[in-house]
Amino acid sequence: MAKKPQLVADTRPWRDPAAKPFVRIRNVTKKFGDIAAVADVSLNIYKGELFCLLGGSGSGKSTLLRMLAGFETPTSGTIEIDGQDMSKVAPYNRPVNMMFQSYALFPHMSVAQNIAYGLKRDGLPRAEIEARVAELLQLVKLTGYENRKPNQLSGGQRQRVALARALAKRPKLLLLDEPLGALDKKLREETQFELVKIQETLGVTFIVVTHDQEEAMSLATRIGVMNQGEIAMVGEPTEIYEFPNSRFVANFIGSANMVEGVVTEDEPDHVRIQSKELGTDIYVSHGVDCSPEQILWWAIRPEKINLSREKPAPQAGVPSETNMVKGYVEDIAYLGDMTVYQVKLDNGRYIRVTKTNALRGDPEAISWDETVWASWAGTSGSVLVS
Repeated sequence: MAKKPQLVADTRPWRDPAAKPFVRIRNVTKKFGDIAAVADVSLNIYKGELFCLLGGSGSGKSTLLRMLAGFETPTSGTIEIDGQDMSKVAPYNRPVNMMFQSYALFPHMSVAQNIAYGLKRDGLPRAEIEARVAELLQLVKLTGYENRKPNQLSGGQRQRVALARALAKRPKLLLLDEPLGALDKKLREETQFELVKIQETLGVTFIVVTHDQEEAMSLATRIGVMNQGEIAMVGEPTEIYEFPNSRFVANFIGSANMVEGVVTEDEPDHVRIQSKELGTDIYVSHGVDCSPEQILWWAIRPEKINLSREKPAPQAGVPSETNMVKGYVEDIAYLGDMTVYQVKLDNGRYIRVTKTNALRGDPEAISWDETVWASWAGTSGSVLVS
């Protein structure tokens, strides 16, 4: 008799209504004059998370991080860390450390001296400091570099020294402001995985501020997308990407084709959207909380669209002549791992389609100026009401 598979407990505390947040931000506003850099933000972050605050310039993410560190005081609202109200706690007394984008290493000190700086200021015994420095050097894979100066290190190595120094005093919460921003693309991608491994090894709660969507998606247990001082959406990376809650989030995270439409059928198991922009009806094979004749938006990721030279056969359960549109390939961008097609539809609108390059030098690949059909499944897009 086959054994029943064992159920693995869900270790994601944000899915447990009874879980106690490690960081609790309640109705926090920060104004500079009449301008609200952060506007009535409420957010729970749990112990052991690697949480990313993601947003563009001026979205309020760095201001929120600085309030957590104690470098800025909220105009209103409260911040709690590990059950303690931080409103009257000075930055140097908070169970927090911060790693800056510039790394801010002391140029005249060696790697070991930089890491040991905070421990020496606290008056720890020399043997204890040396043991802690050796432990951190091993953690960040810099054993043997302890006597080098920062100018003798690569950008990635300096980043790891700054991380080790920030972790030296065993903070309960580590704040990282654009930690990988100074690295080139390839090194940044490699370092993302190292950072995740270090965080998982230590179990320290990380809050990372970044404007880089790919970085946030690679690092985070959850992402808080910020826009104009507010939290636009909080969710796991797959939720943020696959199920955006607004046009802003759909456009900000990755790439999306978005069209306006009008609801012509509204049933519990499907809706039908008439879209003049797309030049076809869109059949969505699930219900949506909307009203008949309501104007809304439909967004679909480029990789969710199929391209074919021949008109596709109707899909099972989807009315004919819906979820397909004709056009021609006006431009192609070959990116190595995938190809991006710019397709001009018969009504003049453009859509973007991506295809993974699974075959090397595919002789059957669609090329420039070919007439094509773009089609998609009833579950491929997202219906957005705001």
